[in-house]
Amino acid sequence: MKTKSSTLKPTPMTPLTTRRSPSRSAAAWLCGVLVAASVMVGTPPALAQDLTFKPGPQSQPVLVVNARVHTMRLAAASESLADIGTGLIENADVLFENGKIVRVVARDVGMSIDKTGLPANAVVVDAGGAAMYPGLIAAWTQLGMTEIQAVAASNDLAETGSITPEVRATIAINPDSTLLPVTRKTGILLAAVAPSGGLLSGQAGIIRMDGWTIDEIAVERSIGQVVRWPSMRTFTAWWMERSEEQQRVDISANVARIEGAFDAAEAYLLAKLGDETSLTDLRWEAMRSVLPIPAAGSDGSATAPSRGDKPCFFVASDVAQIVAAINFANERGLKAVIVGGREAMQVAPLLKQHEVPVILLGVHNMPIRDDSAFDEPFVLARDLHQAGVRFAFSHADDTAHERNLPFAVGTAVAHGLPEAAALRALTRDAAEILGVGDRYGSLEPGKSATFFLVRGGSPLEVVSEVTTAFIDGRAVPLTSKQTELAKKYLERYRQQQPAAGE
Repeated sequence: MKTKSSTLKPTPMTPLTTRRSPSRSAAAWLCGVLVAASVMVGTPPALAQDLTFKPGPQSQPVLVVNARVHTMRLAAASESLADIGTGLIENADVLFENGKIVRVVARDVGMSIDKTGLPANAVVVDAGGAAMYPGLIAAWTQLGMTEIQAVAASNDLAETGSITPEVRATIAINPDSTLLPVTRKTGILLAAVAPSGGLLSGQAGIIRMDGWTIDEIAVERSIGQVVRWPSMRTFTAWWMERSEEQQRVDISANVARIEGAFDAAEAYLLAKLGDETSLTDLRWEAMRSVLPIPAAGSDGSATAPSRGDKPCFFVASDVAQIVAAINFANERGLKAVIVGGREAMQVAPLLKQHEVPVILLGVHNMPIRDDSAFDEPFVLARDLHQAGVRFAFSHADDTAHERNLPFAVGTAVAHGLPEAAALRALTRDAAEILGVGDRYGSLEPGKSATFFLVRGGSPLEVVSEVTTAFIDGRAVPLTSKQTELAKKYLERYRQQQPAAGE
């Protein structure tokens, strides 16, 4: 995915004068030109860089007291999607150490802090009644892979070719992107990142909103394969140059290419099962985790195949695409997640029957069809919730606007989605859909201390303010380029205020 810097060519530079200094030899002059060119070729453009402080790992235990903790844990094993809550504990103390939660203890008003087992070097943080939530998760983004949409050099989103399962989105992440700190300011502390382009685009991953390097910022380098299912319908438009017959040929060819890639991967992995010394093909090795390939038994025989450990994320929007993708997954024993799903309600029984979740790409969309209801994109989440289909959210706007995801979800709440369901879709459900529910998404002992404190209302409200955030037990700064610019220009206006007595 990454554009190799060696392919960049410096712009020819015309010297201001052809006269060289007598003290400078031709060889030295040529050497200087070559050094300058090598710097230009080897150094990527510094289009934007995050200059905020990056904290190190948690070094001592922390006890947060007097917090209204929304744990997002299951109320009971029989909890249904239609009867949910946020697991609120009105007054709780949360102890975490080495990046993980040790305990969450309810405390009555006036009761002294329970210091049983509290390490002597523990830091006590008084939340002062602020609400605590698990870090919000943006379930489908290109954060870290793009900086300025209009500047091609800052975009590293897709690889050349239509079948590239070996590509990993996390490899292209820029840990110093200025979009990460501004995104975490609204409580988004984790995000799925996915490649685009082609039919089999590559592997999605999960990142945290803070870290020095790719290794530190990546939670999971691969959470599954991205399959961009082709449109299954023909259409006519003023700009469409291909006839409907040609479009049908294209559709068949694209579906055949996807099927051929999975056939080749299965054949390769079965061959590998019998001969591990054979040549390795990175394309098909990358699909090992999503395919139901049998394992070799102790006696050399093959065990019965089961579903792969990781899902295939099928980017599919309309009914025909969704149905085709689910049928494809069922025929091959794949775990499926639908990404997009604008017409998911029309096939909700099918999604529920096969337990296929949906990652919704935005709330602030236009209606999908000319005859759709004006509020169709606003009520989609509500309708899926009522139908018992699990879902998660992404903003799906320009990546710089991913920070507005909580407020876009607030629109869905205003149109009938229960707030508890919305918050769960941004936390626990998102973590489980993305395969990291054992570590993130709720505030429970043993899980990551990734959470934030918010005042002024729900994190889905624009008037609320995230005051504190922790990622894996590390207190991360909530400053960004925008907050520093605000301070800068507020100072200018302060200086312009008339002095007292004037």
